[in-house]
Formats: sequence, structure tokens, C-alpha cells
Amino acid sequence: MEASPECTQQGRGLALVRRRPPAPPGLRESLKARLRRSCSCSVQGAWALLQSLLPATRWLRQYQPREDLAGDVVSGLVVGIILVPQAIAYSLLAGLQPIYSLYTSFFANLIYFLMGTSRHVSVGIFSLLCLMVGQVVDRELLQAGFDPAQDGPGPGANRSALNASATMPALGLQDCSRDCYAIRVATALTLLAGVYQVLMGVLGLGFVSAYLSQPLLDGFAVGASVTILTSQLRHLLGVRVPRHRGPGLVVSTWLSLLRSAGQANLCDVLTSAACLAVLLAAKELSDRYRQHLKVPLPAELLVIGAATLVSHFGQFHERFGSSVAGDIPTGFMAPHVPDPALVWRVALDAASLALVGSAFSISLAEMFARSHGYSVRANQELLAVGCCNVLPAFFHCFATSAALAKSLVKTATGCRTQLSSAVSAAVVLLVVLALAPLFRDLQRSVLACVIIVSLRGALRKVRDVPRLWRLSPADALVWVATAATCVLVSTEAGLLAGILLSLLSLAGRTRHPHAALLARAGDSSFYGDPAEFEGLVPEPGVQVFRFTGPLYYANKDFFLQSLYSLTGLNAGYAAARRKERGPGVGAGEAEPVEGRDLGPGSSAAALVPSATRFHAVVIDCAPLLFLDAAGLATLQDLRRDYGALGITLLLACCGPSVRDTLRRGGFLGEDPGDAAEEGQLFPSVHCAVQAARARCQELVAANYTL
Repeated sequence: MEASPECTQQGRGLALVRRRPPAPPGLRESLKARLRRSCSCSVQGAWALLQSLLPATRWLRQYQPREDLAGDVVSGLVVGIILVPQAIAYSLLAGLQPIYSLYTSFFANLIYFLMGTSRHVSVGIFSLLCLMVGQVVDRELLQAGFDPAQDGPGPGANRSALNASATMPALGLQDCSRDCYAIRVATALTLLAGVYQVLMGVLGLGFVSAYLSQPLLDGFAVGASVTILTSQLRHLLGVRVPRHRGPGLVVSTWLSLLRSAGQANLCDVLTSAACLAVLLAAKELSDRYRQHLKVPLPAELLVIGAATLVSHFGQFHERFGSSVAGDIPTGFMAPHVPDPALVWRVALDAASLALVGSAFSISLAEMFARSHGYSVRANQELLAVGCCNVLPAFFHCFATSAALAKSLVKTATGCRTQLSSAVSAAVVLLVVLALAPLFRDLQRSVLACVIIVSLRGALRKVRDVPRLWRLSPADALVWVATAATCVLVSTEAGLLAGILLSLLSLAGRTRHPHAALLARAGDSSFYGDPAEFEGLVPEPGVQVFRFTGPLYYANKDFFLQSLYSLTGLNAGYAAARRKERGPGVGAGEAEPVEGRDLGPGSSAAALVPSATRFHAVVIDCAPLLFLDAAGLATLQDLRRDYGALGITLLLACCGPSVRDTLRRGGFLGEDPGDAAEEGQLFPSVHCAVQAARARCQELVAANYTL
């Protein structure tokens, strides 16, 4: 489209000529082209597909041992050493035996080494996912007739024969103990969650995690951390309380703990106090002298090693009845296909598990990629994390994702590539094959201390709420509501509440955007908001309206209300009355406009008296992100009403998407650059104002001649 003569003159003879876009291919041609690309086979294409699915085949060929090997080995060893005690501890959250946590850590690190695109992310056991897995496991154990509270070693710990006797034949569990059924539930849940994540990656849905805002994730992490802390208090005190489930889990657990506080095991209480003091002191010292330490202190491993020796030689389990980890077998179990019947029972639970795991994994991968100057592929990350769940589910493993704490350790210890994950897997493999039985006498209270201390980082996010409130009250509300719902109801309900509030917050921000009438700065071509700039003068006879948001079905009424209130003329009402009474009603007569309180944009209404006459309205479409069918109908009705009153409606600075919508909806001509488009769309507000003034002068001259 060509610019108006006035704009051309001010632009020193330059004219804007819009390019004619190529004709889009038809649906049939597009499908044929995609099918042809998908079905074409070649060696180069197969190798490219393999490199895309297994990024290790690409970066390993460019690996530089002299520069990268030392950092990868050191970081892998440190993370592996930290991972072993955490994996054993987090088995308490999942309600599973420690050996399954070790299996999970080994397979997850090995698969991510082959498929991951982030160099610094550590994929493995994650406390929030362990909590969600544990809640599903407890529910299914209870429905199968087992007692979820019986998690200690010894007789009666594996099953409740009285409750399970009637249920086991129906489920085919005659030869399956409590621990056997628990891992079956966990593997079925993990398999389906991984399938969901793989499908998201194949369908290119990696962008979905971007809609889980950071306040939502932080609030969810804090709420889930409080739930985790509550679930571990019974191990700290050494008391036996029922494992509550459903809404109000945290409150019910606290009430049960208060009623059972008098039955606390003194040995477990003293052990917990000593371990918490040592771990917290070590963490504080590590944080304070982080710059002087090349390798973080392996406080968890030292505490677990010392506590295991003291418990073994002191015979805490036999003498004081302290609950211990029990026998941890060595080697790997034979693969087992997850039970299809259980897969269907946990289908909804797997969806929330997949969403949380993928959101944290992608956000952490992108965070470390930005800070270290490389890029990651969100869809490939989904495939990698999904395969870390799908494949290990056949080897008695449960759900995994990226974990922030271990990723920070990898970064601090000089990690350079994904090879460090393979080193961590080798450390875990050594424990699985040889060292696992050494942790037999480790007290569960010590494992609970390791879990609670690991929650420090998440719980400290509470301090960010005041700053977040000052920055954005809507985001602070999402944070608080998500955390409160997780604590008072359940983690799944908290995640759902956070998502709904985030969407409502986004809709609320776009439903009432800022609206203002623009004015001109002297003789320049700059038009701004008089509420923001001083010395601006309204253009005589032309109203320039800016709506800083999309125009769609939810805010079309606010758009018209803002325009009518600021210009002092209800065009729809005036056009209808003129049609009823004939052409005698003038276009400039004031009409009542409801809702004059427009927030920040209402200050511009003082520039336009309620009975001002104007011959043109220019809408600045630069902030107009998109139009839907309702927004397009609003503009068409507005042009019709203004036309009935003799007022010209012009659009300026329309983006390509808005312009295409106008053309497809019939607002403009069918072909780009035709007369209809040239007469209504302008590249700038100044060009539109000049064109409106020129048209008014032509009409005045024509009327004068007549």
C-alpha cells in the first residue's frame, strides 16, 4: 500500500509499498508436502533423526577431554555421592523400598545422558514427585486392603493379612506383598506419566509449560514442601500414626501427631535433633563459604555414614525399637511389565504428575541454558524426561524429573557436559551392586532429617511474597492461593487452583487494558497519551484512540465503552436514533455513555468536551495484538455506525496478523493493496490523521462548489 501524499512529502519523497504476500498453499498441497517429507527415506535423514533423538551422538564427537573431562568427572562424583543418601531418604516419601530409589536414580541419569540437551540439569529423584507418587501409592494400598502405615521392617510390615484377605484374590495379588503391590502402582503411574510426556514432545507441546508461571511453581513448591515436612514428622518422633489421605491431609496429620506426641521414641527424637543440628550447620557453613569451597561438603553422606555406624553398634532397632531402613538387596531385579489394570486406575494422577515434572524440567533447563550461553530444545527435553519415566518403569523405577538442588551442585563443581550424568549413574551402580546392604541399620529418622533439610530452599521462597506483592498483586495472589490450597486441600488441588487463577489473572489483564485519546506534540508526527506527556495538543476534528490490548470477545464491550466515553459520543445509540428520526440529528450531539470510570485512561476524557464535533476517528492498532471474530464484528459495526453519522473510521499501524484478519473477515478488500485497504489502513497515526484532514477538506470544497 502506498502512503498518503502528505506523508510522502514529509518522508523526503519516500513511499511505503507493501509487499504482496505469497498465496498460501491449499490444505491438500500442504498435506501432500508433509506426507512426502515424512515418508522420504535416506541415510542422511535417518542419521539426522538419530542425532535429534539422541543428542549424545552429536556432542560426543566434539567432546574435548582436556578441557571438559575433569569438571565432568568431579561434578558427576559429587552429585552421585549426594544422590545416594537422598535417593534412600526419598523412598520414604514414595512409600517404597530404598532399592527402587537407587534403580530410579541409575536409569534416569543414564537415559538423560543420551537424550538430554541441557548440560547442567540433573535428572533423578525429586521430592515433589515422590510425594505425589506416595499419595497415589497409599490410596491404592488402602483400596487393595493393605495398611499404608506399616512401613517398617519386621513381621507384619509387608501386609495386613486380615484386611487384605478378601481383596487380594479379586486383584490377583495372592503372591504379592505390600511392597510388591506398592511398586506395581508406582511403575504403572510412572509409565503413563512418561507416555504423556513423550506424546507432548512428539506433538511439539513444549510451550505448554510456559503457561505455568513462576509464581505458580514457587507457590506449589512451598505448599508441597509443607506437606512433605508434615509427612516426615512421624519419622522424626518415631511415632506410629495413620497415613491420612484426601482433603485436609496436613491438618489431619498434625492433629494425629499432637495426640501421639506422648508416645514418641526417645532414641529417634535425640537422633533427629542431633542430625538436624549437624545438617543445618553444615548447610549454613557451605552457603557462607561457597566461594572458598571448590566442592560442596557432602554433609548428608557423612551424617548417614556416622548414623549407620552408631545405630549398628548401638543396636538401636533391637534395644530401643527404632525404625530402620531394613535389608536392601544388591543387584537388579528381572524386568516386569506394569499392570494394565493399574495403568487405567491412575490415568488422572499420571496427568498431573507429567505436567509438574515437565514444567520443572523445562524451566530448569532453560534457566541454566540462559545463564551459560547455550540453547536447549523444549520438545526434546520432554522426550528425554518422558523416556526417563517410560523405559525405567519396566525395571521397578518410579517418576523422575529435573531437580534444582543437584543441578546447582553440578554447576558449582565445574560440570561442562552431560557426561557428568553418566558418572553419577556409575556411582549409583556401585552402590546397587555392592554397597547397598551397608545401609541396613540406618534409622528412618535420619532419612527424614535429610529430606527436611533439603526443603530449605523451597521454604525460603516465602520471603519473596512481599516483594512479589509490590511488583504484581495478581501474581502474589496466585502464589498464596496455590500454596494454601496445597496445604489445606491437596497438592493436585493446589496445582489446579494455581493454573485456574493464572488463567483468570491473564484474562483479567486483557479484559480491561489501558485506553486513552492521543494528542500531538507540536508540529511533529508524535502522538502520545496526555496523561503521560505534557504539552500535547488534541488534533482538531480528529479523535485518535489507543487500546493497549487485544480486541476479542471478552473485552469488546469495554473497548466500545472506552471509546464512547472518551470521545463523548455513543455512536451506536446516535446512529440508531438518527435512523428512527431521520437525518436531522447531528453527529456531534452528546449521548449518554455508561461507565465513565475507565481507570488510568479516564484522565484523557477531559480533553474532549461532551458535545465536541469531530469528523474522523483514528484507532492506533499498534498495541492491538490480535482480533477474533467478535473483535472484527465490533470494528465492522463501529464503521457502520460512524458512517451513518458522517464520521470516518481509519486504522493505523496494523500488524500483519490484524491486517490478515481484517482482510479475511471482509473488512477490507480481498486483494492486498486494493483501494479499500489503501483508504482505511495507514502505516502511522500521523499519516491517518493527515489523510482524514485531507478528506474533510475535499468534502468541504465539494459542498462549497455545490
